Amino acid sequence: MSLDPPIPTHPDTDPDAGPATERNEDEHLLAALALALVDNPRATLLELAQAVGVSKATLYRHSRTREELIDRLTQHATGCMQRALEEARLEEGPAREALSRFVNAQLEQREMAAFLVYHWQPESIQSERCGGSCDVYLGALDRFILRGQREGVFRIDISAQAQAEALIALLTGLVDAERRGRVARASVAAAVEGLFLHGSAA
Repeated sequence: MSLDPPIPTHPDTDPDAGPATERNEDEHLLAALALALVDNPRATLLELAQAVGVSKATLYRHSRTREELIDRLTQHATGCMQRALEEARLEEGPAREALSRFVNAQLEQREMAAFLVYHWQPESIQSERCGGSCDVYLGALDRFILRGQREGVFRIDISAQAQAEALIALLTGLVDAERRGRVARASVAAAVEGLFLHGSAA
């Protein structure tokens, strides 16, 4: 598996660790747990703790039940994807350059994207807590595609909404393919951009 984040050490092991260090280690732990749940969706908390190399007590400090952990990871994942969207600055510069920024920013959150592919449940409480963020995310992407259509970068015979969904599907699909070893990590960004802009036409 190529989506292996660093295994964190809990800040309890370093008395000098400050808030920034703790946040960084927390992010690494959540990314590792997200992938562990993708690889073993039925894992218990003990199995998840073993998979990411922490004690069950450490994991309990984050979530006391498996359901609570999945809920926390879903909220964290949607937040990460939203921040990546903001970092892409889709309203700035030529649409072609903004597309590259978007793809690369989203791939920085590949673990969270993989988790959402397998664990997003729109009919559950997750939709109530994260649905607003998803609506904002999709709205921003729709507006970006519309801008690209006006600039002549994206085709106009397919709706902006359909193209936004296709871009998301390409990203999540190739992230999953990378995780399964079918696509090299270094080629994912170029593959997403090339397929989105040109399809598979020769």
